[in-house]
Amino acid sequence: MTFVVFAGLVALAPGPDTFVVLRGAVAGGRSRGLWTTGGVCSANLVQGLAVATGLSAVLTRSAEVFAVVRWAGVAYLIYLGIGAILAARRGDGAGWRVGSAGGVGRGHWGAARQGFLSNITNPKVLAFNLAVLPQFAGPHAGFLELMGLALTLTLLGLVDQVVVVLGASAVAGVIRRSGVRRVIEGLTGVVMLGFAGALATEGP
Repeated sequence: MTFVVFAGLVALAPGPDTFVVLRGAVAGGRSRGLWTTGGVCSANLVQGLAVATGLSAVLTRSAEVFAVVRWAGVAYLIYLGIGAILAARRGDGAGWRVGSAGGVGRGHWGAARQGFLSNITNPKVLAFNLAVLPQFAGPHAGFLELMGLALTLTLLGLVDQVVVVLGASAVAGVIRRSGVRRVIEGLTGVVMLGFAGALATEGP
């Protein structure tokens, strides 16, 4: 229960995944938001599996490999941030129409892929799982116990993001207004670039 409470608090903390899911839900509706959430959760499971099998220890102990993962995450966040800011400047709403060329709407698999990449290229998730899960599982924890904790963390994150999707869908009509949409795009872009800057300046 201690881990459940802890994991719930972690899930409530907003990060890049939250903003990707929020924008997807407003852009393509509830369906797109849920597919984006599915991509995020899939990546969470992959990272949990890496911890449970010991692969993450290799990544975090190799400065070169970890640096590659970190800079891939920085690059992806910059890509998302610049894209959102450019969309705010254009103000044409192209990125908010499902199926739009170069925009957010690229089908369900595109939404899932965006969510997956947002999470899998964030080395903080991997490092967090490696640092935290063993503390709750104990020094002699096996694969199943570690995966159980990873699944719990993923499930609570899923619940949190589904709430975000449902809330965004409920007020999508207001959010899709041109002025509101441009503000959201601009703020999302700034936040993404902020996350990228924080990730780039942390660690070696």
